[in-house]
Amino acid sequence: MTIISGQTLDQERALYGLHDATVQSCRFEGPADGESALKECGGLTIDNCDFLLRYPLWHVDDSTLTNCRMTETCRAALWYDNRITIKNSDMGGIKALRECRHVKIEHSTALSTEFGWFCEDITADDFELTSEYPFMHTSGMNLTNFRLKGKYSFQYVKDVVIRDSYLDTKDAFWHAENVTVYDSVIKGEYLAWYSKNLRLVNCKIIGTQPLCYCENLVLENCEMEGADFAFENCTVNADVKGHIISVKNPTHGCIKADSIGEIIWDEHQRPGADCQIISGGVAFEK
Repeated sequence: MTIISGQTLDQERALYGLHDATVQSCRFEGPADGESALKECGGLTIDNCDFLLRYPLWHVDDSTLTNCRMTETCRAALWYDNRITIKNSDMGGIKALRECRHVKIEHSTALSTEFGWFCEDITADDFELTSEYPFMHTSGMNLTNFRLKGKYSFQYVKDVVIRDSYLDTKDAFWHAENVTVYDSVIKGEYLAWYSKNLRLVNCKIIGTQPLCYCENLVLENCEMEGADFAFENCTVNADVKGHIISVKNPTHGCIKADSIGEIIWDEHQRPGADCQIISGGVAFEK
């Protein structure tokens, strides 16, 4: 196997087409400012490398990155890759991961404004991400011990499972489909509007106007904080421990909580709405 070690590389396509090789303790930077250092590569073991130049890992297959660092100048670092494992690494750059398939991330961090767009099959464990628009149009994710600081997160995602995580975001899960979140905190505003088949289990939901215009929404043993005008125009089955500030115009299903400050049924309720609401053991119907 080829071993490339301890080099500083700044040429355009410096290691283009490299296969079945180890790249270790290298720095991709320099005055030539070359792009696409490891393009069309495969079977690589990349360890303890620093990436400071643009587009370094495009069309890379069956490779592992360990103990690597990508700075803000490493724009659009991993695109069109397949079967990539990333361990103990820091990913920077505005579009760090896009159009990738079968990606595993372990014990890593990322600071990337548009992380993980249009990807399939991402598994992450012990991953910390700061991003404004993470995971747009991505499908098949399984995230555990995931810590997110975001804004418009998980838009149009499909087939996602999240466990034991902390999501500090804004209007997450808009138009999401087939998402289940277990044992997690979800903090934000306008959570999951227009979602389908969203299931929250043993979760704490923090923020204003959550879970509106949802289809087939399920909450099991959840807690809600600061939740006003919740469940507007939803089909929902919810079991909430504690207090909900207000519920407005739910459509079908059942909402059960220890207490609800205000139940709003007004002239804007959808025709045929028949959602049952149970507050403190007392049932209320339209």
